[in-house]
Amino acid sequence: MHPARAHPSLESLRHVALPFDSDAAFLGAVLPRVRAGLDEGRQVLVVTGTQRLRLLADALGQDAGRIDQRIAASWYAHPQRTLAAFHDYARHRRTLIVGEPVWQGRSEREVREWIRYESVLNAALGPAAAVVICLYDVRTAPAAALTYRAVTHPFVGSPYGEAASPAFIQPHELVLDGDHGPLPDPIGQVTSVGFSADELKRFRQQVSDYAKAAGMDRDLVASLVLSVSEIAANCVEHGSGRGSIRMWVTGREVVCEIADPGGVLDDPLPGYIPPEPESPRGYGLWISRQLCDLVEMRDDAGVLRVRLHMGLGGALGR
Repeated sequence: MHPARAHPSLESLRHVALPFDSDAAFLGAVLPRVRAGLDEGRQVLVVTGTQRLRLLADALGQDAGRIDQRIAASWYAHPQRTLAAFHDYARHRRTLIVGEPVWQGRSEREVREWIRYESVLNAALGPAAAVVICLYDVRTAPAAALTYRAVTHPFVGSPYGEAASPAFIQPHELVLDGDHGPLPDPIGQVTSVGFSADELKRFRQQVSDYAKAAGMDRDLVASLVLSVSEIAANCVEHGSGRGSIRMWVTGREVVCEIADPGGVLDDPLPGYIPPEPESPRGYGLWISRQLCDLVEMRDDAGVLRVRLHMGLGGALGR
């Protein structure tokens, strides 16, 4: 006999932070949850390192062929694309997703964005019939990630079960270091260009020329121009009808800041949630967040500033 299977429309996301401190603890926590997911008829995805995937496959035996497996280093390469991948995987089906984000080697900026990813996941997958278990190896995860796990997850697990997290806050309420402070001033030489509706073609060419002169890889130039163009088009169509851009190089990345003197920031999670396929709006920031290494936004005395970061020879943190 099979256990009763809930209808997907009656379920919603269950997002759990699950710490562990050894391979044995990993297996003890994950194996029964994976078996339960299979018994419930869920599509199961496990994303972790190669060694732990082998450990789990050995323990599952013949059932290992019933789960999807992905290598964490590839899956967790870019927060926004990981968010999109999970959204696509969980859409319109019952799923169990067990994932271990890659924290080693991340800069402070990158750790901050992965913490934000964990929070936004609650909104992106909120309506999904999904159980998402985020693994935290307490021996290697950075202190900030361990501190915020109870803030970004509605439930916290242990070898003995799961409990609601009293520290959890909704994604639109999450404030990380620097979120409300002014954006840092540009470093070095800055190139500034204004634009309006009839100047967008020339504007895109100027951005392309600047990125090429800075030494950016050709494929990345196209991604940067598309990202900047989407934000500029929003300024023209939904903002003041005009704007300006500042461009500069810092370290190994190009930074482009688009300023809209009539823009407003009225979405609490701008560009983080994928727009519905039939929606005529909402794609600009979503596309920019998918393509760029980092997108920062500030409402500065009535001027909306959108700052895009793109690595010169390959995206930082990918």
